[in-house]
Amino acid sequence: MTDERNFRSSYYEKVGFRSVEEKRSLEILLKERPLDKAKLKQFCLRFTVPTIHRNFLWKILLDVIPVYIDSHEFIIYQRKAEFHDLQKALKVTKLMDGCTKPYLMFLTMWLLRNRRAKLDMRSQLEIPLHSAMSRIAETLWHIVDIDSYEEKLVDTYWILCGLLDQVQRFHKEVSRLQECACTLLEREDPELYKHLIKIEALHNIPYDIWFCSCFAGTISNGSIAKIWDKIAVGAYRILIFVTVITLITLRRLLLRCNNIDGILDTTANITEETSEVIVNKAIESWQQNGSTLTTIS
Repeated sequence: MTDERNFRSSYYEKVGFRSVEEKRSLEILLKERPLDKAKLKQFCLRFTVPTIHRNFLWKILLDVIPVYIDSHEFIIYQRKAEFHDLQKALKVTKLMDGCTKPYLMFLTMWLLRNRRAKLDMRSQLEIPLHSAMSRIAETLWHIVDIDSYEEKLVDTYWILCGLLDQVQRFHKEVSRLQECACTLLEREDPELYKHLIKIEALHNIPYDIWFCSCFAGTISNGSIAKIWDKIAVGAYRILIFVTVITLITLRRLLLRCNNIDGILDTTANITEETSEVIVNKAIESWQQNGSTLTTIS
């Protein structure tokens, strides 16, 4: 019986499910009153969040709704009201119209809420940080799975606010994250490291876009949520491991490249299958290195 259970657990891992037992343990945590955010954070650090619970759990972890279930109805009502107020403000100021894509509307609303929106939104969205954030917004719009269009708009916006606040917190550390990624790559794959140095590509890889977008637009939408489970609890240093594992996974193609253009083209065309491999290996490597949450080593 033990062998059968181990085989089943191994099979679930290969197809993207850590184990049935972990799903049950999360469901038990979600029945606690009030919810224990510390335990939920630990779950996210250790396991992949089941898709069926992801929207709700992200909203708890990103402070969209409180740990007190009885307050949810009132808070959700307030969130909807603020969403519509911001949406109305964008229309009145003509910062958006009926043709504005939802993800651009979300980012503009976030900028407005943070008193950073400008009348010339087109140029503001071209700022590298905001461009990376727009990639998060676009990817999140495809990830959030809610039948009601109205509820999807509101939930996506507020979850995005939480994720963008996380990006804001580590934005100043991007250069340090890049340094750590290069050091880790040198340790894990010296041959690839030397090749990238030789063709002057190592320091020209778009690390800032990768980190500030949390790999949105690089890793496929079907796999990236596993990484964002960690971002939602502030474990942004996992992005170091995603960077290194991405390069190592593509090493055969990268070793054939003779310039940065070839490197950029290769990393911009990662398949869904390769994305899944990268994400799973990155999480495994990150966990083996202590699931770094508060320090960079």
